[in-house]
Amino acid sequence: MRILIVAPEQIPVPPVLGGSVEITILALARQLALHHEVTVVSRTHKSYSRYSNIEGVAIFRVPGGRPSRYLKHVLNWLKGRGTSFDLIQIDNRPRFVEPVKRLCPDIPVSLFLQSLTFVSPPYLAAGQAAHCLSKADLILANSASLKKQLISRFPHIAGSIRKIWLGVDTNRFAPDGPKAGGWPFTLLFSGRIIPRKGLPVLIHAVHRARAGTGRRIRLIVAGNSLSPGYMQRMKSLNRRLGSPACFLGTVPHSRIHRIYNLADALVCPSQKHEAFGLVNVEAMSSGLPVIASRNGGIEESVRHMRNGLLVNDYHRPESFAAAIVRLMNDKALYNRLRLQARMDALSTFSWEASAGHLSRIYTEFIKGG
Repeated sequence: MRILIVAPEQIPVPPVLGGSVEITILALARQLALHHEVTVVSRTHKSYSRYSNIEGVAIFRVPGGRPSRYLKHVLNWLKGRGTSFDLIQIDNRPRFVEPVKRLCPDIPVSLFLQSLTFVSPPYLAAGQAAHCLSKADLILANSASLKKQLISRFPHIAGSIRKIWLGVDTNRFAPDGPKAGGWPFTLLFSGRIIPRKGLPVLIHAVHRARAGTGRRIRLIVAGNSLSPGYMQRMKSLNRRLGSPACFLGTVPHSRIHRIYNLADALVCPSQKHEAFGLVNVEAMSSGLPVIASRNGGIEESVRHMRNGLLVNDYHRPESFAAAIVRLMNDKALYNRLRLQARMDALSTFSWEASAGHLSRIYTEFIKGG
């Protein structure tokens, strides 16, 4: 099968620092390229040439900028090449579907959605989103939770939507062996520093947890904010509470696995619907139990008392503090959860498993169409 993947306009493939959509695109493309012919169109970047080939994936880069400008360049690149592909996948940009379909009317177009962001205001009004979704031949959602949310909002797509979980590079994200005795229990927060990710809840929770255990605790924060003021408020809050925390700023995804190996557990205190949560499976693959909000697609990978702990009252710091203390004080539970987390990542959340599922979906769709 000849597959074209159209990436969004914001971040190049491969991502220079990070970007879950772009990480997913390249990881799935590499696996698909073992059995199919895969091409990616992405935006230009000063670090990359206009064309490269990564493990059999042909990557063409066109000027980025505003979505409309980028789409114009994608369509110009696609002119005359449309018949070279059996299927076109568009990632996270519903507005791109109709123009691409208009240019290549005889080629199936799939839309891979990784969140509700781009089918919601201010990006799209409900009517506009419904129209864009109706133009896709196939819609992919990265979790059952996201699929359910999409069908609830747009019932007309129920017959054309499929679920596909994301994955992790289980070789790169792997346990690094036991830590030396006497280390503080280290919690990791990894992701964008924005209100919906819940970092203030975690900072307060660490402060409370310190009073509930005799062991030392520290927090590593890997990520940055587009708002310097918000990041400064997080650091000020941490200083005011006197909690030991290290703010690393942005860590390139090519090195983030090393940060997981510094931690004893990952905490994901998301305060709003999380479609999947790539950081959680990266932590699981690294042999870390995850303490996370029971929120959206998170509980499809993080299973309470199996490979992590889920927090029901995730708006309350004391709920996270109780989970942290429980994990710290029960060594048998901690070891059981971390071992199962790694096993679940290997069996269910590898990129090989994700790409295999996607390949079957596309093959069945092409045959059925």
